Amino acid sequence: MNFEEELYNLDVPEEHIPELLKFGKNNPEFLTKAIKAEGNAKKYSVAQTKMEPSDLINNQIAFLGSSVTYGAGALGESFVDYLSKKDNICAFKDAVSGTTLVDNDSNSYIGRIGRLPVLEKLTTFVLQLSTNDAIKGKEDLGEIATDDNFDAQTVTGAIEYILNYVKKNWNCPVLIFSNPKFDSEFYGQMVERVKELQSKWGFDFLNMWDDDSFNYSEKDRELCMLDPIHPTRAGYKLSWLPVIEKELLEIK
Repeated sequence: MNFEEELYNLDVPEEHIPELLKFGKNNPEFLTKAIKAEGNAKKYSVAQTKMEPSDLINNQIAFLGSSVTYGAGALGESFVDYLSKKDNICAFKDAVSGTTLVDNDSNSYIGRIGRLPVLEKLTTFVLQLSTNDAIKGKEDLGEIATDDNFDAQTVTGAIEYILNYVKKNWNCPVLIFSNPKFDSEFYGQMVERVKELQSKWGFDFLNMWDDDSFNYSEKDRELCMLDPIHPTRAGYKLSWLPVIEKELLEIK
């Protein structure tokens, strides 16, 4: 398969293609599956999405996440890109596939949060509850801190570190979102811990894990999900985007 030609035919932005080709060199089966997926057809692309009047216009929103925020199953186009096009937000998107909340290397969430623009006035900070923390084989939920000593080697400590960083640097509303349900007992524990943290930190939580509307029928799952974790373009555009728009509007 000529990846470059196929990506152009699917209306993938030219600036995204080099990164996707690099990814495809190491993960040819995954990229081939994404290119062939019904849910990644040209008609679902960001390029085929129209801008619509929205109260989110010009909002400056930072997004910190991994492959789901990047759009790994949707040819590099996630809900962030649809928000940028449809609602005309100003998005600061820092998303690296395979990374974790837990601070285990320079590409972890904590390692990358400093890349986001601390001098900008953010409307909202959006944090993905990374699925990678539940599938790396080194799961450590940790405990809720009683002081400002957050153990960033645990999921709880990493989340609290990030929330504290956001409060100190931007003091803006925070939205944490989870993935819809997939086969992971530990991720379910992460969701429960986020619920517990809400009363301490006062953020909003988009809990797609417990939302039955994301329990797709077999037909809808084939269209909306490339695999149990990664949405397709259609999944982001038709299923995730309206829910996230609603959440961001309510925060505002």
